[in-house]
Parts: sequence; structure tokens; C-alpha cells
Amino acid sequence: MPSSTRTCADIGEDELIASLSSILPSSSPGVTGIGDDCAVISREDGTSTLLKVDAIQEGVHYFPGTDPKLIGRKAVARVASDMAAMGGSLDHILVTLACSPETLEKELLSIYEGMQQFLAECGASIVGGETTSLAPGAPLLLSISGEGKALKPILRSGGQADDILYVTGELGGSLDGHHLTFQPRIEEGQWLSKNAPPSAMMDLSDGLAQDLPRLAKASQTGYQIAPEKLPRKPHLSIHHAMTDGEDYELLFALSPSLTQTLEQHWPFDTPLTRIGRLTTIEDSTPFTQTGWQHFTDS
Repeated sequence: MPSSTRTCADIGEDELIASLSSILPSSSPGVTGIGDDCAVISREDGTSTLLKVDAIQEGVHYFPGTDPKLIGRKAVARVASDMAAMGGSLDHILVTLACSPETLEKELLSIYEGMQQFLAECGASIVGGETTSLAPGAPLLLSISGEGKALKPILRSGGQADDILYVTGELGGSLDGHHLTFQPRIEEGQWLSKNAPPSAMMDLSDGLAQDLPRLAKASQTGYQIAPEKLPRKPHLSIHHAMTDGEDYELLFALSPSLTQTLEQHWPFDTPLTRIGRLTTIEDSTPFTQTGWQHFTDS
């Protein structure tokens, strides 16, 4: 199909990003751009600044009638989860609010209360933003631009064949409320960065079946997992654990030389599960199912 007639539904999110990226200039020295949970800017003092933009919209990321405070919380927590996936923390955000003229002021105030409550918990703050109007009846849109820091950011691209794959927490069943109340694994990500540095890491937002292939592709490896080992709630199937999405847990690859350190010294109540390993591309066992895909799922 010629590109002039292809739609976003034809190609899906990943191919759209690849297509848009192809016309952009390469990253400048000291900058890690498109392809990770956050963009990374290396500083002269040895630290790194993390930058992230994320957006949520009614009907896609939450249902009509959702508690506005939880909407605000989710909008910010998603950005914090991406910072966690780099081994970093969130410091400041800018908020773009786009809403229709009939939106109630009290709803917007509650959304901002939810954002502020979460930010207070993680020591971050709102430092500005933008408001804009949408056509009457259009669903509300929140876009969050986040800025944070990391001593040694963990990318998706450092994985090696035979690295061991781990996930935190439990997977699947996010629509039971977890997708609104999840706790970004900021402390866990920072501990890993300092004590058992992963070779590659990301957060699970679109489901393991969608996100693990992304990590493997970035690392130019394959992957194999033991589906029966996936941590999940008792009533959920393996399929749900792999495809439901919005888990916001950490998925990471670790050198075999560090697994003993990790498993003996993990200091959190957050469950930690070994699920498989990275492989050579030739030895990979690709998934037959996928997780959430923007434009092609509804």
C-alpha cells in the first residue's frame, strides 16, 4: 500500500513512530532521543536529565464517569513510571489541558487536585502549562511534560543474549482499578540502577506481549519466556497477563552474574519474578499474541 494512502490504522503505533522518526535528524551528542521510555540529556556533572511527554484521553485511557482525582493521578503517574523505567525520578511537570467549552470547572479542579496529591507523594511539582479549547462535545485531553533526573539512565538497548528477564509485581487485570491507582516503581528502579544495574529496562504499559518484543528489538536480541511463571492474580489467565496492558511494572534484563545479588538483596515487598531470558535473534520464540496497540485497537 503506498504511503500516500496509508492511515494510522493501517500501520499501527510502532510503525508510525518509525516513519516519523525517519525524517527527524539524528540525536545530538549527549542526547538519547526516540526509542526509550524517556529522552536523556547528559550533563557535564555526570548526571542526566530525563524528559518525557505523555497524554491521556477520555474513552481511551479512562472511562466516562471516572473520579476526576484519579484521572489527574493517572496522567502524572504514567510519566513517573517512565522515569522509573530509566532508574530515575520525576522532578517537575508542565500540564497541557485541552477541553470542550461545557467542561465543568469543578471537574478540572478535582483533576488538578489528583495531580497535586500524587506529585506531593513523590516530591515533584507543577511548574506551568497550557490550556486550550476543543470543539463542543470533544473528550478531555491531558498532556503531561515531565522533567526528572537519573545518575545512570537505563536504556532499552543494552540487553545481551542470555541476560535474565524479570518483572516486578503482578500482570494483567488492570481494568479492575489498577490502571488508575498503580504505584510507579520509582524506588525499585533507583535501587536497581545502584545495586544490580539492568542491561535494559522499560515499564509495561501496553502489555508484556507488546513491550518485551520492543525491548528485544532495541537490544537486537530475541527472547524466550516461561509463560507459566508469569506473576498474575489467581483468577487471571496467562493470556490476560501478557495482553491486558497498563500494568506499569518494570520489565528488565540482567546479566547472569548479577542475579544472585538481585535475588538475595532485593529490599522491597514488591514481588520480583524471573520469567525468561534474552536470546540470539535466531533462537527467539516470538509471541503469537500482542498487547494494546494505538490506532488498531479500540
